[in-house]
Amino acid sequence: PRGGEKEHFEPADEVRYRERTVAERTNARLKDEFGGRNIMVKGHAKVMSHLMFGLLALGADQLMRLRR
Repeated sequence: PRGGEKEHFEPADEVRYRERTVAERTNARLKDEFGGRNIMVKGHAKVMSHLMFGLLALGADQLMRLRR
């Protein structure tokens, strides 16, 4: 660890921490790489469809990375 002692979690807290970081990583990739930051449409349905297409592309990309 950088600059100090590693913080140890309780087992339940460790599981929650791992899950949270996966969700945060997914949200970051959606925003940075798959157009989640710049949505230029109006209306709830259109925004939702653009985000879902981004998630679909993200899922396909993750599957491609998994096969490597």
